[in-house]
Amino acid sequence: MSNPEPILEVRSLKKYFPIRDVFSRRVGWLKAVDDVSFKVRQGEIMGLVGESGCGKTTLGKTIIGINQPDSGQIMFESEDIGRLPRRQHRRFSRHLQYVYQDPGASLDPRWKIRRALHEPLIIHTALTRAQRDERVREILRAVGLPHAHLDLYPHELSGGQQRRVGLARILTLQPRLVILDEPTSGLDVSVQATILKLFRSLQQTFDLTYLFISHDLSVVRMMCHRVAVMYLGRIVEVGQTRDIFDNPRHPYTRSLLSAIPQIGGRRVSEEFLLEGEPPDAGNLPGGCRFRTRCPLAEGVCVREDPRLRTLADGHAAACHLV
Repeated sequence: MSNPEPILEVRSLKKYFPIRDVFSRRVGWLKAVDDVSFKVRQGEIMGLVGESGCGKTTLGKTIIGINQPDSGQIMFESEDIGRLPRRQHRRFSRHLQYVYQDPGASLDPRWKIRRALHEPLIIHTALTRAQRDERVREILRAVGLPHAHLDLYPHELSGGQQRRVGLARILTLQPRLVILDEPTSGLDVSVQATILKLFRSLQQTFDLTYLFISHDLSVVRMMCHRVAVMYLGRIVEVGQTRDIFDNPRHPYTRSLLSAIPQIGGRRVSEEFLLEGEPPDAGNLPGGCRFRTRCPLAEGVCVREDPRLRTLADGHAAACHLV
């Protein structure tokens, strides 16, 4: 990559949600994002993986500003955008965009595609109608949709076409970082391959950086330069994609990789097959959060909460035993 400097740096980010009883009294906290730190470099595709409920989507929505962080910093292009007033945050929001897991939900069913693509340009730019038309046509060509689709409604499009429209909608604003939330979920395998190829093409054409949130490890392995593994609100391992898949260090990462179906091959290790359900996020165990499911857990795992630390090979893992 041409520029190794981080475009996004998250520092000790926390996002908690109150747990209330039937009388609306707060009785605890659900720690959806709990002291998360990582960097995304300019031009890279950073993967974020983990089980459902681990906090991946909440983290993405907190970075984008949909959720307000409780503490920590979100540094986007060296500016702390985590606690900016809404008016000032708008200056950065056009360059930091979010692609929803369900693209149809982000499109007004009463609007034709033409209006949906013009709307962000009306809000965020001072372009004339003719200039907006030109940019919309350019972006529509880039995502591989014909001009005639501008006069269709969202329900008249397939799931793959809706994803292309969702991408076109954010690309009109010429973003620099795009957060992709489960971008291939619900698509046929053949359509997934087409969409992933499109992501690669758009990244090169528009010089994009991606934060790629997914539970599909095979897609992550194919698409991402680096991977961060998340468990119960914490990042437990970070490394180059090849290193993560070939030499996972954290027991949870080994468990995830052991769950990948193999045809005629072998798993990472049968002893790391993931069993049981994660603990209640509102009542976390002391020490290591993974210890209740970890086949290697020892006494220190009960007593001390491991911190994410960098290992000799540049890998980072939050485990007492590595």
